[in-house]
Amino acid sequence: MSRKKIQQFPMIILMMDMFIIMTGIGLVIPIMPTIIHEFGAGGKTFGFLIATFAFAQFLFSPMAGDLSDRVGRKKTIIFGLVLFSFSQFLFAFSEHLWLLYVSRVIGGIGGAFMIPSMMAFVADITTVETRAKGMGRLGAAMSFGFVVGPGVGGFLAAFGLRAPFIIAGAVAALAALFSVFSLKEPEKEEASLSKASNQRDSLWKQMASSVTKPYFILLIMMFTLSFGLANYQSTISLFTDVKFGFSPGEISILMVVGGLVGVIVQAFILDRVLERYGEVWVMNIMLVVAALSMLSILLASGFVSVLIISGVFFTAASLLRPAINTTVSKMAGNEQGFAAGMNNAYMSIGNMIGPALAGILFDVNMGLPYIFGSIIIGVTLIICINWARGRKRQNVASSVQ
Repeated sequence: MSRKKIQQFPMIILMMDMFIIMTGIGLVIPIMPTIIHEFGAGGKTFGFLIATFAFAQFLFSPMAGDLSDRVGRKKTIIFGLVLFSFSQFLFAFSEHLWLLYVSRVIGGIGGAFMIPSMMAFVADITTVETRAKGMGRLGAAMSFGFVVGPGVGGFLAAFGLRAPFIIAGAVAALAALFSVFSLKEPEKEEASLSKASNQRDSLWKQMASSVTKPYFILLIMMFTLSFGLANYQSTISLFTDVKFGFSPGEISILMVVGGLVGVIVQAFILDRVLERYGEVWVMNIMLVVAALSMLSILLASGFVSVLIISGVFFTAASLLRPAINTTVSKMAGNEQGFAAGMNNAYMSIGNMIGPALAGILFDVNMGLPYIFGSIIIGVTLIICINWARGRKRQNVASSVQ
């Protein structure tokens, strides 16, 4: 059996697990405005609930990434699935606002154990040449789950606002059980295992260590990108609910149809675009597209215009993250788990600060999150251009020597 065939089955399982988790995360989007209204809360609470998930991811992602290097990808993935399942059930049966926060923390920890481990798993079963395709497929499963999630949430909400979380918890539990019996630990080089066994630093030491890594600027870009994108993603359901009076069902259609285009592009076009134009070109162009589409939402006049703008925005977002993930993975060498953990940690910081600030800005003026988010994405573009120029100069200097 060829190496290519050996890679297919675990890749399918990873994509399935990622899809299930992101579906569970996405289904809260159309329901959250209604749920927080039940508790008499507004945009600030909405943003903080989303930020809480990201905060837990930030705290635990480096440890989880390091742990996956030491004890194995499979164990950390399954543990994350179990935690995520429990968080969904807790959210479903919570009758107090503080329990919703607890649920989001547990879910964030579960995500921290799963996502870096899955990215590192893909790095283990692919070559440098096939890395972009593997990351693209995993990213497609992530985006598709996030796109389908709101649709599932809107549909199941007809049976009760808590029904989607019960179903998501049950499916995540089944995915964990299936992974126990079907997912096999990937083979890793001895040098990688030896290095991983000695890497037991705390979160803050690992963050400090990341500054010395050759891919540090990419981690900063992941932070600023996530920070900017989160301003749109975290408030679009609340924005359309307040400005246009969209129902959970309409918000679900908006998220599903708008994001499906991005998923298709990521699944079938991403690796070809990266191979032809390179990660830097893709990042630069998509950053411009993301910023312009974010500003365009302020000019939207109804469902159709919001749908088109969201489709463009999610297409850009679905291409940006895999491009950065692939570049980081290529530069990480034998510390794939550490690099993936750091990448997820920096992304989580952006996903944490972005929604929290967006919720506060939304209560001041509903257009502010999108203006501020586009500015942050513009800063990311400047960082990317300067990093690319510096890297090009280094390559030229190395070739001369």
